Amino acid sequence: MDQENRQQMMQTAISFKSFLLKQGNKSNSSLYEHLTRVLMRIIDERPQDSVDMIEDISLDVKRALFESKQNFMQDLPVTRAAERLAKQQSFLFTQESDPEDPLPLPNVSEIGFFLEQAGVGLGREELMKIFLALKLLVDTHALQHCRLWGKILGREQNYIVAEAEYPDDDVDDEMEEEPIDDDTDISNEDMHEEVLQPPKSTYKPPPPVKKEMKGSGTNKFVYYVCSEPGLPWVKLPVVTPAQINVARQIQKFFTGRLDAPVLSYPPFPGNESNYLRAQIARISAGTQVSPQGYYKVVDEEGDEDEEASRDTCEVNPDFEGIPVANMVDSFTAWVHHIQHILMQGRCTWKNPAVKRQEESSPLGEDEELEASEEVEPEVGPPLLTPLSEDEDIFDCPPWTILSSTKLISQHAVAVVRSNVWPGAFTYASERTFENVYIGWGQKYSGQGYSPTIPPVPEREYMGGPEITEDVDPSWSDEQEQEALAKQVEELEDMDEDDDEDEDQP
Repeated sequence: MDQENRQQMMQTAISFKSFLLKQGNKSNSSLYEHLTRVLMRIIDERPQDSVDMIEDISLDVKRALFESKQNFMQDLPVTRAAERLAKQQSFLFTQESDPEDPLPLPNVSEIGFFLEQAGVGLGREELMKIFLALKLLVDTHALQHCRLWGKILGREQNYIVAEAEYPDDDVDDEMEEEPIDDDTDISNEDMHEEVLQPPKSTYKPPPPVKKEMKGSGTNKFVYYVCSEPGLPWVKLPVVTPAQINVARQIQKFFTGRLDAPVLSYPPFPGNESNYLRAQIARISAGTQVSPQGYYKVVDEEGDEDEEASRDTCEVNPDFEGIPVANMVDSFTAWVHHIQHILMQGRCTWKNPAVKRQEESSPLGEDEELEASEEVEPEVGPPLLTPLSEDEDIFDCPPWTILSSTKLISQHAVAVVRSNVWPGAFTYASERTFENVYIGWGQKYSGQGYSPTIPPVPEREYMGGPEITEDVDPSWSDEQEQEALAKQVEELEDMDEDDDEDEDQP
């Protein structure tokens, strides 16, 4: 009997369990699984009023298992910045060129190889993209010669700089706007208004130094910049002497936005595009070097002054190269082939007194003006000056010359590194050389940078009785003055009456 009862109880339990395991039509779950989850949650959380909360717990368990069969939400496509840049750079690899047409670009792959030997460079992948971007620039603007100047780093974006020669139809200098003289004749009707106005200052600031023409001096080359290969190239404006002089007094990192303002003291005349152009001119004038004999000075006919003709140079076809060992051992084997920028902000000195003489009146003032404004012309070092004549900066040599390798000296490359402008490098091998700049665009400032101190505030005007304001009288003083004025009037009237009586017969 006991075994029969046990078997019957087992069959009843099995049938009851099978009943609990039946899945529902809506929830797609069984009562057995649901009760198991409810009990497991009660055991894990152990609420105080579990009997009162079992309905809420059961509802939460069912809600957690709910899954919508149809999803009506669409996932928005997420495009990363790298993907957008890749799409913009994809057309660089679809350019076609005629192998018979001359390409006004140097061999960037060869330059990258030598820079890699010198321990600097941008990487092979980026350098190839830059080469394709330069090719697109040359085809778009019909440039005669173009090369990679370098890369200036910024806080938000970087600048890839391309240097090119001005086209023949874009050499004429832009006309400068002459200042308008505000001195006008004043009629008699407005004379009383002039008396009420404060006196005008007769001080006239010195005229600004004229910028150099396109194709000469600091504006000898035109520069294009872009933040990434494949993005549009932007042409930088010409540089002025005022921008160069202010750039020498400030030290600002670039943001990577050409329209960003330059907040500094002294105030910079322009935005970041002008500041970038000024720094490029300064870096080029100080770091563009070449092996001795690669260039020769152009001899102009009819020029008696020897120094005046040393402003342009051309490639020497008879240059045979200098051994690497000689270039590494001596600074005289390297020369500057870009003109030095004078303290005036130009490569060629301009007399600022000439313009003031033209504006001066012809009433005998020209001789006094010439005598008072005799300015000594500023002369800089001539072209092709060797590096051995450069001065030290903060007890540091301006240049460092080294060899790319000492293990295989037969295939070494001579490398010159500038200590004045960190990031400027020049390599030379046999008859080839190249200059490149990769840095922040800032000059070495020694131990620390000290900004320009603002001028001392002006003193207060010296006081005196002629400019001191009178003290306002009190009410009693005004009454006394009025009484005295009436007495004076009465006395004057009495004197007039006495005079009239004497005149009558």
